[in-house]
Amino acid sequence: MEYVYAALMLHKLKKDINEDNITSLVKASGAEVNAAQVKALVASLADVNIEEAIKAAPVAVAAAAAPAEAAAGGGDKKKGEKKEKAADSGKSEEQAMEGLSALFG
Repeated sequence: MEYVYAALMLHKLKKDINEDNITSLVKASGAEVNAAQVKALVASLADVNIEEAIKAAPVAVAAAAAPAEAAAGGGDKKKGEKKEKAADSGKSEEQAMEGLSALFG
């Protein structure tokens, strides 16, 4: 996971996402670097539009927030409404996973 975070940080800073930069960031964090994982990540991100993948990511955050709001809202909602929200959340999670899978080819 630290390799993906390093790639996101490099993207945010508008730096090249390459093996040397990712390795440097991971080392700076104090973690051990696995060169094979770094190569695999760089290769898998070569054809990915990171901006589009990031735009797809907030769907998962919104899906996670909906059940929390329902729990905080209290007991005045009907059971059917809660089930409907849960079903909607499942669709959002699937969409989010599709967006995340785009990061890995």
